[in-house]
Amino acid sequence: MAEKFERHRQPWTSAELQKLHALANKGMPLKAMAKALTRSEESVKDRAKADGLPIKKLR
Repeated sequence: MAEKFERHRQPWTSAELQKLHALANKGMPLKAMAKALTRSEESVKDRAKADGLPIKKLR
């Protein structure tokens, strides 16, 4: 069963945005960033794209 996120449609805080930027700049994969931020992968991907951040993919 997929993880359930209770934070559906919650606005991003400035602390979360700073953490997102730091994790993306370190080259962390999407799944790990989502878990660290307790947000869905889709939410993290959309926000990173909106901010122009690179997303690493696991291969």
